Amino acid sequence: MGDKMIKINLLEEVEKEYGKGAIFPKYTTQIMNLANRNAQGTRPKVVGQMSELIKECPYKTYEGWEKWYLERNPEAIDDATKKVMAMVYNLEEAISLIDEDMVRKWVEDLVLVKTATGLIVQELILKKLSQTENCDYQMATPADESRGIDGYLGEQPVSIKPISYDSMIATVRDSIEAKMITYTINNKDLVITWKE
Repeated sequence: MGDKMIKINLLEEVEKEYGKGAIFPKYTTQIMNLANRNAQGTRPKVVGQMSELIKECPYKTYEGWEKWYLERNPEAIDDATKKVMAMVYNLEEAISLIDEDMVRKWVEDLVLVKTATGLIVQELILKKLSQTENCDYQMATPADESRGIDGYLGEQPVSIKPISYDSMIATVRDSIEAKMITYTINNKDLVITWKE
């Protein structure tokens, strides 16, 4: 006998249980997500720890969940909305300042300056750590880079990112099978951080 397989349309099942989610105009969710990330409008301190609250809720329907949540957190949706909306206004103001000249400068900075600086810094870090660890180093190949690897210390693959990348590491870390090294540049100092 062959393998058995069950296929579930997750979207269909969720819609059956909880109803359809809202539909938004093109690009608006990207702006709201960015605004929310900057404003931190849906952080646990504003709306609660959702993964725990959903477990605590005794109801397993959308209507039951909504009623239960809003009774316990009557201000949360409004508070989150105000935080995100304030940031949307900030983004709207920033967008009004962007013209073709600014976009060109940004592209030049990203493609020319940041790329060159990033690669120079990566090699400096690999060279310094190879001396500290008493091993060889090598820069990544394009195939390595597509997997999030920036180089090797001996046989150990490493990913080298600026500390500002740290906020995204949690979401990206699972997909990168390499030792994570972060750095920051303070005045003239290059500060390197990694876990043993």
